[in-house]
Amino acid sequence: MSQAVTEPRTIGQQETNVNLVNTSYPGRPGPEELVPSRYAVRVGEIDVLVVSDGVLPLPTKMLGHNADATARATWLNDMFLPPDAFDWSLNVVLVRSGGQTILVDAGLGLDPDLNLPRAGQLVKRLEAAGIDLTSVTDVVLTHMHMDHIGGLLVDGVKDRLRADLRIHVAAAEVEFWESPDFTHAVMPPGFPDALRSAAKRFAEEYRSHLRLFDEEYEVAPGVVVRRTGGHTPGHSVVRLASGGDRLTFAGDAVFAVGFDHPDWHNGFEHDPEEAARVRVRLLTELAATGEQLVATHLPFPSVGRVAVDGDHFRWVPVFWDY
Repeated sequence: MSQAVTEPRTIGQQETNVNLVNTSYPGRPGPEELVPSRYAVRVGEIDVLVVSDGVLPLPTKMLGHNADATARATWLNDMFLPPDAFDWSLNVVLVRSGGQTILVDAGLGLDPDLNLPRAGQLVKRLEAAGIDLTSVTDVVLTHMHMDHIGGLLVDGVKDRLRADLRIHVAAAEVEFWESPDFTHAVMPPGFPDALRSAAKRFAEEYRSHLRLFDEEYEVAPGVVVRRTGGHTPGHSVVRLASGGDRLTFAGDAVFAVGFDHPDWHNGFEHDPEEAARVRVRLLTELAATGEQLVATHLPFPSVGRVAVDGDHFRWVPVFWDY
């Protein structure tokens, strides 16, 4: 694991020390739930909790809009998936390291104009896991698409967060959303306006909490965020390393179809060619290291490893640990 090479640039409030004496332990049983919504992983001395924010129904064409329609239909059929639309998982990660509690991405929140009632479950599911929002010391954003920042925009959430909360995001990402270019993206109607609106509102409400980095920054011991670009200009991944164990949260760099067809373009990618190059580099690296992978839109709990299979990759999900 490489060390951080830049210091964050502070906007507004200064860095302060935090006290986590009364912080709840991630994964503690809570009120009864109808579906599995959290999965705990240990990475050396680092505690990791994958939390489901729900599911997002999207057209299957979004998985590979540059792919031949027949090839795309064949892949969906081989995977026993419906031909027209299916549910994308929305996964968020909570990390505890060195006395810090770090939320990596914040889910969709609530956008009534898009009618997505089965998403935006993060706050409720954190509460079910016994996690108080006041225990979160840091937020890391892989990027500023609304399904990664929306949970912070839900009414009442900001009031429950710490006054000294630090939100780490790549400087290139914040700059991009000042005047976003969707020229190469292929999104369903309504999504471009919703993305612009959410990013603008987020920047306005949380500007004083932002801690910008250029390429790489160590948020907590063994927790490093690194900009990859591609999906969005400031898209980043989070690498965890402790005691010889490693795990990468890949955000939107990897989708389910990306193992078999890493060259297929996702409709939300702002630079599809670069996103494909990032995907191949990342999957190649993960296959070589054997470390665990979690990604936003892989089926919950989204914990597994990557293997090389001929001229493409293979997803190897973990056996559930009860």
